[in-house]
Amino acid sequence: MGLPRGAEWIIILIIIILVFGPGRIGKLAGELGRSIKSFREGLGNKEEDAADKPENEDKQ
Repeated sequence: MGLPRGAEWIIILIIIILVFGPGRIGKLAGELGRSIKSFREGLGNKEEDAADKPENEDKQ
C-alpha cells in the first residue's frame, strides 16, 4: 500500500473541500499559519533570553 499518488490526492482534496467547504479550509490554514508564526517567535525569544543571561547567574 504506500502513500497516495497523483489522482488519489486529487480525490482526497475534493472530499475534504466537500466536507469542510473552501471558506472553512481558508480559516483553518490562516489559524495554522498564525500559530506556527507565534511558536517560532516564542522560540526566538527564548534563545535571546538565554543569550542575554550571564553564565554565572545559573550557578547561584
